[in-house]
Amino acid sequence: MENTLKLSLDKLDIERATKSIIENTNSNIDDLKTIFNCIDLTSLNILDNNISIKNMVDKVNDFSNRYSYKNIAAICVFPNFAKIVKTNLKNKNINIAVVAGGFPASQTFLSVKIAECDLAVSKGANEVDVVLPLGRFNTEQYQDVFNEIFLIKQTIGKAKLKVILETGLHDSYDTIYHAAYISMEAGADFIKTSTGKLQPAATPEAAYVMTKAIKDYYDKTGKKIGFKPAGGISKSEDALIYYNIVKYNLGKEWLNNKLFRIGASSLANNILSELEDKEIKYF
Repeated sequence: MENTLKLSLDKLDIERATKSIIENTNSNIDDLKTIFNCIDLTSLNILDNNISIKNMVDKVNDFSNRYSYKNIAAICVFPNFAKIVKTNLKNKNINIAVVAGGFPASQTFLSVKIAECDLAVSKGANEVDVVLPLGRFNTEQYQDVFNEIFLIKQTIGKAKLKVILETGLHDSYDTIYHAAYISMEAGADFIKTSTGKLQPAATPEAAYVMTKAIKDYYDKTGKKIGFKPAGGISKSEDALIYYNIVKYNLGKEWLNNKLFRIGASSLANNILSELEDKEIKYF
């Protein structure tokens, strides 16, 4: 594990580059179709229950009977609903993602985090989203942070591990970059911006830094790590910005649901509305 990692770009460079990408982002139907196919359709509400989650799964199941577009990439729920999704989901190409490991604060015993992740996978999840232990990261206990992510990844095996950096709580772009790099070194298959439970959530600048870290890690190791912005991304124009940041820093080979996801709830309906040129409230 690297002890000192620093972003090679300064704050002004990052913000200038991000502003340029935003200014040059335009609506594109083909890009919107790709983005729709990269959505982790998410329900993380305190009132979620077996019936509401099954209803969401039923809509995903019936989507191809109503629309000609490629379906979403994954359904993302609390871990106690993994079995409900697994039992009812008909399309086996759609992934079952859960938030686990003491989500959203990552403040519980490591043994509990590991057990929760393990149990979620045993109930059907093939993707697990966990939060970086920021309390320890911010006090520079980097080896402990590395070890925790490593142990969780070892526990869940072939299931994909997404590590949430909660970028809005970082005090600099350098710390976002450092957190991203440690997560990748420890075994993260994806790095993700935010839980969506705090503000600010996803930002284009954080996405720029994280995709730069992914590129640097790929240049060093040859391993492709995925990127997932999440938190407050509800409009198609916002989703296109993140799509173009990935395209700018990582290239077209990252623009598929194997390496790019967007965590969202209302975004799916908003993209469908734009594609269909009328208001859609399907999901």
